[in-house]
Amino acid sequence: MLSAQSEFTFNREEPPTMEMMIDAREVFRYEVTYGWFTLGWIDVQLLPDSTFNGQKAYHLQTVMEANSSNILIGKNLVHYENLFQFNEKWPYSFVFWRDDLHDNEPNRTRIIFDRDSSKVHFYERGELEETLDLEEPASGGDIIFYYSRMFAGEETPYKLPVYIENELGYVTSSSSKKTYMREYEAFNEPIETYLSEGNADINGPFGFRGNFKSWFSTGDLRVPVEAHVKVIFGNVKVRLISYSREGGNY
Repeated sequence: MLSAQSEFTFNREEPPTMEMMIDAREVFRYEVTYGWFTLGWIDVQLLPDSTFNGQKAYHLQTVMEANSSNILIGKNLVHYENLFQFNEKWPYSFVFWRDDLHDNEPNRTRIIFDRDSSKVHFYERGELEETLDLEEPASGGDIIFYYSRMFAGEETPYKLPVYIENELGYVTSSSSKKTYMREYEAFNEPIETYLSEGNADINGPFGFRGNFKSWFSTGDLRVPVEAHVKVIFGNVKVRLISYSREGGNY
């Protein structure tokens, strides 16, 4: 396994390709804070490859765990799972689902992206709730974890359709080539970053909605290192505290 500290110094002028990011098999851990309080943690990784309807699929898992020691939050453990593929332009989802493990409700919500009919089907506890037209690159939201990195440090803005909570919304963002030095627990020394600023008109996890800022490393994979987002009770910070690469030569 390649550590962040030993492999983070390689810089690349162009944003990473999907092949580069998939091949690296990165593992991330973020801390979510509100002022001085730790609200919880977010873990992101690629699980072993899978299939969907006979097609090869990559499996992205995002785990959100609340800080149960905070009496205002309580116990909360949610898994977001995404089977996806990518083409020469973008990553796109086959199926996206949520497991509410704290309530013992696996497959609480499920979103099927039916490209044969160009429809997106939303299920809640196994029951069909809504069907919408499919707009590419269609996903349940976590695909932004890859998609945004393909624009970090570039002057071309992006607009990503996101299907969540029985609705279609959009995440828009823009960046520039200006860089900023920032410090993170995941790395031994300050790193150079790109800043992106955008807006999300969706109802994301923890009530995330509205304007946001995000920082990416200027290194080869444009690692997402920090985000400032608006949620239902105020502004929170999401910062990278652990990072590794388990594959690839990047």
